[in-house]
Amino acid sequence: MTRIDAIARARQSLTSGDFLAELGRRVAYRTESLNPERKNELESYLTDELTPSFAELGFSSELVPSPSGRSPFLIATYHESDSAPTVLSYGHGDTVDGMTGEWRDGRDPWAVTPDGNRLYGRGTADNKGQHSINMAALRAVREARGGKLGFNAKFIIEMGEEIGSPDLARVADLKREALKADVFIGSDGPRLSTARPTIFLGCRGGIRLHLDVNLREGGNHSGNWGGVLANPATILANAIATLVDGQGRIKLESLKPPRLTNAIRAILADVKVEPTADEPALSDNWGEEGLTPAERLYAWNTLEVLAISSGNIDKPANAIPGRARAVLQLRFVVGTKVDTIVEDVKSHLVAHGFPMIEVSMTQGFAASRADIDSPWIKWAADSIRMSTGKAPAVLPNFGGSLPNDVFADVLKMPTMWVPHSYPGCSQHAPDEHILLDVTEEALGLMAGLFWDLGELRKPL
Repeated sequence: MTRIDAIARARQSLTSGDFLAELGRRVAYRTESLNPERKNELESYLTDELTPSFAELGFSSELVPSPSGRSPFLIATYHESDSAPTVLSYGHGDTVDGMTGEWRDGRDPWAVTPDGNRLYGRGTADNKGQHSINMAALRAVREARGGKLGFNAKFIIEMGEEIGSPDLARVADLKREALKADVFIGSDGPRLSTARPTIFLGCRGGIRLHLDVNLREGGNHSGNWGGVLANPATILANAIATLVDGQGRIKLESLKPPRLTNAIRAILADVKVEPTADEPALSDNWGEEGLTPAERLYAWNTLEVLAISSGNIDKPANAIPGRARAVLQLRFVVGTKVDTIVEDVKSHLVAHGFPMIEVSMTQGFAASRADIDSPWIKWAADSIRMSTGKAPAVLPNFGGSLPNDVFADVLKMPTMWVPHSYPGCSQHAPDEHILLDVTEEALGLMAGLFWDLGELRKPL
């Protein structure tokens, strides 16, 4: 059989209903990693669902306990030839809270529900649907090649991505030899748009900054004390305005990234950020001046206010509050100096007259990206173009955060992500879904990618 046959087989798995049945079994596992009651279900997803599925593909599997005891891992390995290239892939089977009762039309988050072009269910986009697409594409290639792939393949599936992948780097270091590969190709996050296949080479990092103003216990009557007692909410609002302005532009220089290189500008030159009808429209006059929307989203830093609180917004009292707090998040690209971020923000606020604000940091994710000149990138882009007739968008990194640094920096291999969801997929919210037409295209392009990998006689 041929490459065309492999792609057709992969697409047929959707139209035949086989892929939907497989995904339905996986979505039914209530793998909420933030819920301690689901600990057994996390392991069961790996041992009872994925291990047999990998065995059908000729893989051997090893369950790896979490070093911290929080969530397990599965390493699946298929070896065909010492001279063939080896690809490492990744997925996560854990999800955020199912949010039962909050889904439209009473949908069950733990069941796959088709509706028009959408396929609803918790984990369909993040990430059960995505690693299921890759596994189905592998099956199609194996069948088309008469039981062989033509290359070596490894998977690592974790069950703690939604709690920040706390043990992934340590497991990768401990299992370095078992995970050794020539290239990493993973699928998570959204593609640029529904219409355009995407390759991204890494991710932005993320740091949460907590700003707290604690002046006194309780509130004090605003008529009796207004004008003579400092208001922590007023202080906090003005302090935040010294960090980021009213158009979302970062004002503290140390929170900005290095200047964009010509190579990054060139790779983003044909990338357009165009929301669909059911996605929010881009805001006018928002973000760093002189940059395109694609450059702001994929090559620049942003400082966002995630939450801000003082007093009782639902039942406000006529009182000056004693406390105020806010949580900000810096999304940052490779090259940003973040080691001294807390000290930098503290010094900045003191210099602007806000020494009373306490600054702390939580939930950090590293920024990383592959070398944009890697030959693997052109190879993958050419393969996707051949399979779909579309030139894929190639992004230096995507806007969110993923554990790309584990593969790029710990395991030290070229990294590429080929995502199968889209920005409006409602991941982490009620009504999470994937699109059937994008899924069919993704099955085909991954089968083409895996077929082409089997055509290589040696790694690039």
